Amino acid sequence: MSDRQLIVDSVKIGDNEDMYVIAEIGQNHEGDVEKCKALFDSAKLCGAQAVKLQKRDNRSLYTKEYYNTPYNSENAYAPTYGEHREFLEFDRDEWIELRNHSKKIGITLFSTAWDYKSADFLEDLDMPMYKIASGDLKTLPLIKYVASFGKPLFVSTGGASLEDVRRMYDTIAPINPQLCIMQCTSGYPPTFEELNIRVVETYRREFPDIPIGFSSHDSGIAMALLGYMCGARVLEKHFTLNRAWKGTDQAFSLEPNGLRRLIRDLQRARIALGDGIKRTYPSEIAPLIKMGKKIVASRDLSAGHILTLADIAIKSPGDGVAPYFQDVMVGMKLKSSVREDENITFEHLGTTEEAAVRALSEA
Repeated sequence: MSDRQLIVDSVKIGDNEDMYVIAEIGQNHEGDVEKCKALFDSAKLCGAQAVKLQKRDNRSLYTKEYYNTPYNSENAYAPTYGEHREFLEFDRDEWIELRNHSKKIGITLFSTAWDYKSADFLEDLDMPMYKIASGDLKTLPLIKYVASFGKPLFVSTGGASLEDVRRMYDTIAPINPQLCIMQCTSGYPPTFEELNIRVVETYRREFPDIPIGFSSHDSGIAMALLGYMCGARVLEKHFTLNRAWKGTDQAFSLEPNGLRRLIRDLQRARIALGDGIKRTYPSEIAPLIKMGKKIVASRDLSAGHILTLADIAIKSPGDGVAPYFQDVMVGMKLKSSVREDENITFEHLGTTEEAAVRALSEA
């Protein structure tokens, strides 16, 4: 693997690093600052490097008709969709409180910018990086505007064609090469057949100079490992403290125990992959002696005897000469006697292991 690098808030993202895990809180905080801070605390304890929120300036984002559309969902906080969204938004003082709390506990806070006013609002708070949602992949004017801030940019690609992704990359890379493209399926949650995680591999081939990520909307933890194996080095997972809370994202979000196990398994995966060099480990020696086999005498043999195949037995434990030297030993003369079940050693034959290895290579 090449080491594609991206530095976000002093943390390195790259092929040779652990998965960078973003706990996507979205609006699972239910508009409650204290609940949101508790989510930050829990994500930090689980091992996530970042927490992400959503920022919308609802009046400028939605048409008046859409803003005023009746919202009769069981998850509604207000009678219209726009008012429902307003209920879930934090004001500037609340954002500052959340930003300060994230710095205090040592986790990176950033946000999706859904519109120009939200982008300006977040930049005024000096966000360290930005997210672009799948729905805005084709909103190149907004992406260019956010890219112009010069901060790392994570772009989700749910529902896109490769042509859509390439268009975005070709537009943004010259402005700001600090880019991570995220494979995503915009079902909430999608079926496993729709995850198509190997698109991560496609993106790695198509965009060889940047890290690739996986925005995983499935409700389990196993698919993140597949993303890592395919080369994703950023993971975004929806996160909550209680899936029974009110909100459309709660049901497929991970609770703390799930996020903790996911991060643990991802860290184990990087270590377990190793370097590809086959070797014997200290922990293997005792089991292999117990399970392995060696060359011993099948009966009592006297000095001067010329070994035949019938004189050799192969038995456990494997604390003697390896059985692959059997053919080398046949026809050799014993320099000293050997008892039944006693190891036949190279010293018994007046030779060395090095000489036996040479004999094997020349056979």
